[in-house]
Amino acid sequence: MNKAGYKTKQKLLIENLISDNADVHYTVDSLTQELSKKGTSVGRTTVYRCLEKMAQEGKVRKYVNSAGESVCYQYITNADECREHFHLKCEKCGKLIHVDCKHIDELSTHIEMEHSFSVDRLKTVLYGICGECRNK
Repeated sequence: MNKAGYKTKQKLLIENLISDNADVHYTVDSLTQELSKKGTSVGRTTVYRCLEKMAQEGKVRKYVNSAGESVCYQYITNADECREHFHLKCEKCGKLIHVDCKHIDELSTHIEMEHSFSVDRLKTVLYGICGECRNK
């Protein structure tokens, strides 16, 4: 098999794993380890490039953890649905909350009307601490 075909096979394995586990947030390292556990050796650079390409294509959402420490990725199960609302990401437990709220919609409208800026809701994530973690 030529190199191009092998890369295609690796990309397919990465996409299948992350899409089959859409509720999981993967880092490059955790995805590399998961592939290894399943008997597939894929280099970190290949995993990183694949995830970045999937993020550009709108197949995965990319999250930067607090203080820019690490990046995690999550497969988007329904991109059109996720374009309709903002997201809240807990910096302690990693929970992702989809927010359908008229106040957030008003904020988005305000930004567009007053600042001539259209917010991409698919890429808009507000970081903080969820109620469960705050109450612990």
